[in-house]
Amino acid sequence: MAIINLKDLRAALPRHARLIGLDPGTKTIGVALSDVTLMLASPYGAIKRGKLAANAAEIAAIASKQGAAGLVVGLPLSMDGTMGPAAQAAKDWARAVSEATALPCALFDERLSSAAVNRMLITEADLTRARRAEAVDRAAAAYMLQSALDASRPDAYATDAERDERR
Repeated sequence: MAIINLKDLRAALPRHARLIGLDPGTKTIGVALSDVTLMLASPYGAIKRGKLAANAAEIAAIASKQGAAGLVVGLPLSMDGTMGPAAQAAKDWARAVSEATALPCALFDERLSSAAVNRMLITEADLTRARRAEAVDRAAAAYMLQSALDASRPDAYATDAERDERR
């Protein structure tokens, strides 16, 4: 399947379908799930990064079990917004996973998501470094997916007058 625009992905979802957020790292893939209203993202878990076929099978199993019909994959753009080697690798991986799972996929800028999650886990959760490493992948996936959900809401950029018209 092709990678599509996030708003198009959201519009194409069947009613009450969830989205899976994926934060592909070098050792693990953070996994998050949206709720059926596409308002909230929650950490789901982490998958050990391995062969594409095995990872795609795990992602497809999660989608089937949880009623997910699309993927949002974190895109690690450079700080200036350009596509560096890591972003290109994530894009290629996302396309391959989308094809292997037969789930439509969108990419979403995930710059600084891991840094934000690490900062939160240090200051608010008071976790040790080892416990933080376990939690950061799934929390970063949820952070990225929540940002994507917020940005793709139909009224995310509507003016007050436009929102009033819809009511």
